[in-house]
Amino acid sequence: MPNDLPIAIYYEQPNWFKPLFAELDRRGTHYIKLDAVEHSYTPDDHPEELYSLVFNRMSPSAWNRDHGDQIFYTGGFLEHLEMRGVRVINGVKAFRSELSKASQLSLLDSLNLPYPKAAVIHRSSQAVKATDGLRWPVVVKPNIGGSGAGVMRFDRIEDLRRSADRGELAFGLDSTALVQEFIPARDQHIVRVEVLNGKYLYAIKVHITGETFDLCPADICRTTGGVELNRAACAIDAPKSGIRVEGYEPAAEVIAQVEQIMAASGIDIGGVEYIVDDRDGSLLYYDTNALSNFVADGPNVIGFDPFAKLVDWLEAEAANARPSTLAASH
Repeated sequence: MPNDLPIAIYYEQPNWFKPLFAELDRRGTHYIKLDAVEHSYTPDDHPEELYSLVFNRMSPSAWNRDHGDQIFYTGGFLEHLEMRGVRVINGVKAFRSELSKASQLSLLDSLNLPYPKAAVIHRSSQAVKATDGLRWPVVVKPNIGGSGAGVMRFDRIEDLRRSADRGELAFGLDSTALVQEFIPARDQHIVRVEVLNGKYLYAIKVHITGETFDLCPADICRTTGGVELNRAACAIDAPKSGIRVEGYEPAAEVIAQVEQIMAASGIDIGGVEYIVDDRDGSLLYYDTNALSNFVADGPNVIGFDPFAKLVDWLEAEAANARPSTLAASH
């Protein structure tokens, strides 16, 4: 028997998901919004009686918007849902993988996949020693990141020592940071590969300026030809950063590796970013994202609307979700 309960979209930054909500509204899909800012639950409630599935759209960058309290709260809520038998897209395992850049690198290492060399530290006094064996320049980045927040580049050890002594390094919510090699990008671009249902959906080249570590594709509003992308498809607060994007088809080996990363991370929908080191031509994976906002104005950049494919999949998953036996007993 098909599940006729609504799809629940659990989110923190509403502007990022306007295209998703618009596509759901256009179709008349049965869904509800769960605003993480105001959300609460009780351990004895029964979400399996309320939702066909829950789509987790919580962002680790919430702490940049004074919503850091929701990050660890969300972990408990997702566990509650899964314990009650609710189908959660990008559930606890996926969410935890996104919350730790250190864990992402450990996973890449366990899969024998290449990544920028790094050390994990938990106090400023460790930063200088952590650069032993690393090529310069280096970056120091909070373990719980998001939109490039808190990332600092250092070209000289003296500058890093000075910032560490002054307490200027950002460690973030879990008091953990990475000291990592800065990779000069060949041809001044990185590649972001997106998956849906764990399978390759599309990829884009993001042409970078070197002036920002925030490379969110939803915040980029120009093609490589300089054409302004549909503003309605951009996040409402997106900066016109001057960064340019174009559709791209990675090698089959890269696609297979990205799908392997996502499977090991428990991520149903998200993106993996990689860079080619201009010094030696090596391909390095450096970031895994469970929160995919998709590229702005997909039809103009990649030739189709990824939100339409996303909603197709959400509707199919919701229809096939089996009502919990717990729900049937109430």
